[in-house]
Amino acid sequence: MLFAYHASGDRLTRPGPQAPLEDAVWVDLYHPLPAQTQAVAALGVSVPTLAEMEEIEISNRLYREAGADYMTVVLPGLSESREASAGPVTFILSAERLVTIRYHAPRPFETFPERADKTGHGCARPEQVFLGLTDEIIGRLADILELTGKGLDQVAASVYSRGHTETRAETLQLALETAGQQGELLGRVRLALLTMERALSYFGQTMADRPQGPSLRAPVKGMMRDIQALEVHADFLGQRLALVTDATLGMINLAQNVTVRIVSVVAALFLPPTLIASIYGMNFAAMPELAWHLGYPFALVAMLGSALGTYLFFKGKRWL
Repeated sequence: MLFAYHASGDRLTRPGPQAPLEDAVWVDLYHPLPAQTQAVAALGVSVPTLAEMEEIEISNRLYREAGADYMTVVLPGLSESREASAGPVTFILSAERLVTIRYHAPRPFETFPERADKTGHGCARPEQVFLGLTDEIIGRLADILELTGKGLDQVAASVYSRGHTETRAETLQLALETAGQQGELLGRVRLALLTMERALSYFGQTMADRPQGPSLRAPVKGMMRDIQALEVHADFLGQRLALVTDATLGMINLAQNVTVRIVSVVAALFLPPTLIASIYGMNFAAMPELAWHLGYPFALVAMLGSALGTYLFFKGKRWL
């Protein structure tokens, strides 16, 4: 799909399909078709493929070609099947327009066109659109970190609270699964922050070549500080995640130890009666109790007494 946006004051508008693509200040390609890729290429922009966007070398992520700056970042979003994922997004910034290429759906690309007039960066120039979209992305990453923190709060509350024994195992298993999901999401956000920081740093180095370079320096510095603050927050959440995971595993081990202890005690309760039954089950001819009239009741009482004595011993040791 191809979304073309035109600048109308401080807002972004989408004119009809008959509007010339040359007048667009921002062209957004989402899973582009060959015809759409060719239409953008006709504007003098070389559209990279998904394989090229997934290259991790810095020379393939940040470079300049034919007067346009190519910046590839990795952002969290939704795949075509609406599942959470992370994928590369390429920003192509030229003097005439901003072109973005993506193969998944990060949320800021859907919300920014309606909020472009609220970012304060303007929409008249592609640099301003780039900064506004970047600001929207950083805000979205901050929201995800906040949601991750709330998710960890819920996990911690379920782990540290006292629950019924019947449902405790299910609660701990769910807590461990939730912590793992939050860890995956946190990893995607940290990768996005890292790549966004590199892209903004590259953009800051090329501002001197742009007409509005001096006026863009302050917003770029502010965004860099925001990213660094979010990275510190992500590190804090990473430590909390490790603590919650360790606590959950510790609680699971304690629950398993209680179960194993109960099974061990029950096995020990039957050990003395089994010993007595084994002794009187031996097939020796010379056994004094064989002819004893009260031998059978005596053996039953001895087994019951030994089991009761073992139970009282474990009870006194507080093992039950």
